[in-house]
Amino acid sequence: MQSTSIDKLRKFLKLETERGFDNRAVLGGLNKVVPAWETEARGQRVDGNLIQEVVSRLGGYHLLDGPAREETIVYLMDLFLEYQPESVEIESEVKPEAKKEQAGLSQVNNQAQRNAKNRPQEQRNDKQNQRAAQVSASLDAPLTVISGIGQGFALKLANLELNTLGDLLYNFPRRYDDYSRLKPINRLEYGEEITVIGTIQSMVKRPIKGGAMHVIEAVLTDGTGFLRLSWFNQPWIMEQLKEKSQVVVSGKIDLYLGRLYINSPEWEYLEKEQLHTNRIVPVYSLTAHITQRWLRRIMYQTVNFWAPRTVEFLPEETRRSAGVIDLPAALQQVHFPDSDKRLKEAQDRLAFDEIFLLQLGVLNQKRTWNSVSTEPISISEEWVDLFKTILPFTLTNAQAKVISEVRGDLMDGRPMNRLLQGDVGSGKTAVAAAAIAMVVSTGSQAAFMAPTSILAEQHYQSLRKLFAVENSPVSPDSIQILVGSTSEKERVDILSGLKDGSIKVLIGTHALIEEPVVFNDLRLAVVDEQHRFGVEQRSALRNKGHNPHLLVMTATPIPRSLALTVYGDLELSVMDEMPVGRLPVETHVLSPIERERAYELIRLQVKSGRQAFVIYPLIEKGEKDETKAAVDEHKKLQGEIFPAFEVGLLHGKMRPDDKEAVMARFKEGQIQVLVSTSVVEVGVDVPNATVMIIEGANRFGLAQLHQFRGRVGRGAEKSYCLLVPETENSLENERLAVMSETNDGFVLAERDLQQRGPGDFLGTRQSGFVELKMANLMDVRLIEKARNEAKKIFESDPEMALPENEALKFMFKRFWTVTKGEIS
Repeated sequence: MQSTSIDKLRKFLKLETERGFDNRAVLGGLNKVVPAWETEARGQRVDGNLIQEVVSRLGGYHLLDGPAREETIVYLMDLFLEYQPESVEIESEVKPEAKKEQAGLSQVNNQAQRNAKNRPQEQRNDKQNQRAAQVSASLDAPLTVISGIGQGFALKLANLELNTLGDLLYNFPRRYDDYSRLKPINRLEYGEEITVIGTIQSMVKRPIKGGAMHVIEAVLTDGTGFLRLSWFNQPWIMEQLKEKSQVVVSGKIDLYLGRLYINSPEWEYLEKEQLHTNRIVPVYSLTAHITQRWLRRIMYQTVNFWAPRTVEFLPEETRRSAGVIDLPAALQQVHFPDSDKRLKEAQDRLAFDEIFLLQLGVLNQKRTWNSVSTEPISISEEWVDLFKTILPFTLTNAQAKVISEVRGDLMDGRPMNRLLQGDVGSGKTAVAAAAIAMVVSTGSQAAFMAPTSILAEQHYQSLRKLFAVENSPVSPDSIQILVGSTSEKERVDILSGLKDGSIKVLIGTHALIEEPVVFNDLRLAVVDEQHRFGVEQRSALRNKGHNPHLLVMTATPIPRSLALTVYGDLELSVMDEMPVGRLPVETHVLSPIERERAYELIRLQVKSGRQAFVIYPLIEKGEKDETKAAVDEHKKLQGEIFPAFEVGLLHGKMRPDDKEAVMARFKEGQIQVLVSTSVVEVGVDVPNATVMIIEGANRFGLAQLHQFRGRVGRGAEKSYCLLVPETENSLENERLAVMSETNDGFVLAERDLQQRGPGDFLGTRQSGFVELKMANLMDVRLIEKARNEAKKIFESDPEMALPENEALKFMFKRFWTVTKGEIS
């Protein structure tokens, strides 16, 4: 049964709603009923936090306008809907299973126990594993099992992606306010954040702005001095905070007219459990109608009950070797730390967990991949030497090294699973051609998948030209292309040639993985710009053959920390050497008012027979968007800026055949200036293009800007890249200035990871990686430590079958299910 005081107030609020929030449901206004209601509610042992919410909300109700009054009433009605008297709460402050409308925690545990009984005998005897399963099942229970959270608050918390008990437990604070330093008033200093314990000596409500608003002022004393406290337009504070009461006050010390004061301090009565003052206070992310104090209280009761009951999944030897604290302590201290030292220990442990579980995943995938066998492909040194003679250029040392690594993979008897990362223009296509030639020379087939039809067409032309020489190991006629615009007749012929084996190399987009495409003997799959494809697409291509070799390539240099973590399941080849004669692209950052200088450079270059790109971040401008867009600017550039030149337009919404037609005209020199969006980021090869202007450069990451820049400077002429940010913002320009300092993609990639996080590098590979809550993917030391500990597990117990690894195995499976990490 609900508390009588709650029932009374609910009736008042309902009447107030029916009256249209005119503050006449009670004679004199709702604020007049607050003092008597508070006394009655405390006498009935209504939850103190709920009382404080009601008093604070209704105390100044008469000062609010209509919409604000409505919001207040709705908020309080939600609170009452979800409130359960203390007399029916169990130890964990979780509602009992008798409440049919909510998922009882004991029901969850009972189900976990029944599941445990259905497992094989050897697992049933493992009590630790059963307990881990039970706790895990409990942590999957909905938030409505927690006292104070009903359907209304559960829906609000879902906006923060908090749906289960486990979500709450791992809902780490976004920052902390350190109010743990207690000081006497006579030693306070301006600007410091402190906590003071004292007695409220006096309080006064002072009108401002002609009486429309009020400031509450209080004087706090601790015997050593006096400290003023102030609250702007919060008149209900007068009802909450009583003279002569002992309180704990926390906040930042300010100075006004020579006197120290705290504006809008956090405060609690001295006898209360101090969640908001006198400690390192967690600050959580919020959403509409969720207050910091309410969420902090919910977090406290959840952490207080569940953290000590959380099962430690790291083996003792791993914890000792890694130097991390136990999990229950880490979860308690990360939310409500006792000290800075304990907080740091907790953060280190939780960050280690994330990277360690990721490393287990990538190493497990590598182990699985290495356990598969395939027929070795024997390639002699003489064959490699002969292949080099057909190339129209001399291989760099980096290219020769990677070709040797690929040859070793093909001869190994296990499928190759290699990632080739090389800067723009480093010659990755030549390595892919060598791998294809090795496979085709034995009579087998190869597939080459590219993210766009433009790039697929480019690879098609490049390979046919490369192999159109005497003594070529691959006949140009056996190379075909399959893209979305391929005609039906050509498609039929290609599918037939693949089946009978006469087509040896098929190049294309995602059309390669469609069901009708059947290979006779696919032994190699090459994937260019691999971050553009999801794991399902790569897996589908792989399934076209029997354990084919896989070579994935990217022109996005990958920082060492990401290479260790995200791509730890792949063998890594790095091409960090540019072909002889490749000139660095001269790069400058221009302010928007210097745009005419960039246009003049284009005019000079085009008059000299060269071509230029102008890149925009958007296709079309929105109604309220000030950012320059390709379609609008193309008209302006053609009509006003470059009327004497042919200005083309390329963007992602164009039909594939239209895009190809534009690119063909640009390559042939019929278009002098190409206006484009980021569709040119990958693989467009026009050696005659020597100038690139990137508008709205601040909207792109450094790695992406580097990809754009790689579209010029592909010939023998000096080339230029001009970055034009939208504003004069010095911070943005400082970030972009790195582009003018170096042409080294690896340096830029490290800087980009620091500034923008891992999302730009991962693409669709592993969604779980960009959702790490505690770990920093720039922390190479942590990554190497976690990787070493993960390797020890696989060396001693690869199946995680030993008793000491049972809980780890359970958590490992749970982690990779929840994060949906994509490993290929």
